[in-house]
Amino acid sequence: MDFTSIVITVGIGVSIYGWRRYIAGGWCCSQARLDGKTVIVTGSNTGIGKETAREFAKRGAKVILGCRNISKAQAAADDIKKSTSNDKVLVYQLDLSSLAAVKNFAERIIKGEERLDVLVNNAATAQAHRLETNDGLEMVIGTNHFGHFLLTNLLLDLLKKSSPSRIVTVSSDGYQWARRGIKFDDIHLKQNFTGFVAYGQSKLANILFTIELCRRLQGTRITANVLHPGAIRTDIIDHFVHHAFPLPFITIPIFQCMMWIFGKTVVQGAQTSIYCAVEESIATTSGVYFKDCAPTKLQDFAQDEKAAKRLWELSAEAVGLEKKLV
Repeated sequence: MDFTSIVITVGIGVSIYGWRRYIAGGWCCSQARLDGKTVIVTGSNTGIGKETAREFAKRGAKVILGCRNISKAQAAADDIKKSTSNDKVLVYQLDLSSLAAVKNFAERIIKGEERLDVLVNNAATAQAHRLETNDGLEMVIGTNHFGHFLLTNLLLDLLKKSSPSRIVTVSSDGYQWARRGIKFDDIHLKQNFTGFVAYGQSKLANILFTIELCRRLQGTRITANVLHPGAIRTDIIDHFVHHAFPLPFITIPIFQCMMWIFGKTVVQGAQTSIYCAVEESIATTSGVYFKDCAPTKLQDFAQDEKAAKRLWELSAEAVGLEKKLV
């Protein structure tokens, strides 16, 4: 290889490395400790949920992994304990697609824990075909929104008791796939289902839920924020490619290569969740959409306060919370 070829090769390598560093986005630089505090991270047996939980454990927190698959969650907990030397990492079963399971999880937390300082609503799913939960909810919004809506409401008293406390919900820029807003007349997409619309609507619901939750929490010392973690090389991306939004087989290697170049690692993807949970400068910030550890403006349709209130009322009825808890 001649000198020119070497220079070109090195230049390309440096450019790719620099680009990957650039798209990695913001980094949580807070050194805040969480000793004596208790946190819950849903969907934390893999991906950014696991790395978020690992960081909390590093900071001394008691960390509860709320996961559907107990064996995978226990393996994740063992790994976190080993890497952080923190034995206060617990596994509780939580299936967000089941309202009964959410209630059982919340009851166990309320009975067994004296405090709850941070709740990270991280778990999410995507589906290629329309499925229903046992409660008759469309599976994607049932898991991504309704399950977390119920869980958050059931744990509010404990969060208030432990205040100042924080609620952090992981959404996605995929909310823009629901540009026409929540389909209130067919929220379970019985008439026209596509994976993109279902996922986008559920992520928009996460945002509207946070906006209304923030309004209802005024006067308390609980903050509620929502975030986009970025395009991340995780299991859910593989699920998107192979199941939720299947690509032609020949394009999968190309997509995977593009994700390697442009996607974030799970550690990078967890940074905004960690930031929203521990950063001191946003201790009283609430109702904000974060991206790369910085506030980011939402599209107008995602800031609709009337839609947020309407979604809250619909959600309360859907999960059996007719009485306002906040």
